[in-house]
Amino acid sequence: MKARVKWVEARCFTGEVEAGHRIVLGNAYEGSPKPGPSPMELLLIGTGGCAAFDVVHILQKGREPVEDVTCDVSAERAETEPKVFTKIHLQFTVTGRGLSPEKVGRAVQLSAEKYCSASAMMAAMAEVTHGFEVIDPGA
Repeated sequence: MKARVKWVEARCFTGEVEAGHRIVLGNAYEGSPKPGPSPMELLLIGTGGCAAFDVVHILQKGREPVEDVTCDVSAERAETEPKVFTKIHLQFTVTGRGLSPEKVGRAVQLSAEKYCSASAMMAAMAEVTHGFEVIDPGA
């Protein structure tokens, strides 16, 4: 796996992966607008994406009627440099008609404890917690 980050201007960069997909990232600088997510925000997006991917995959494999999954990620950072994450919470909202809350909970647990490499890396530095709610639009 490889990626390349290239400086564009001010505090704006582009990131590109081997497959050619690109993203703009950076921070506001001297009055310039923020060009995209910051590197730390990208870490949260990656962690949420990894975990959400797992949850969808596990539920689909178990033939659960999953219609939608959202993972809201919130974090706290250290006060001093390097301002690493100290706490991260992943809150899943899983929607589907007749979904089993037990199976959703198990999917979240399996992601957290076994499958999500991004969460595992974050857990080496921060307290990572998970929660979920199930929404049944037919109820």
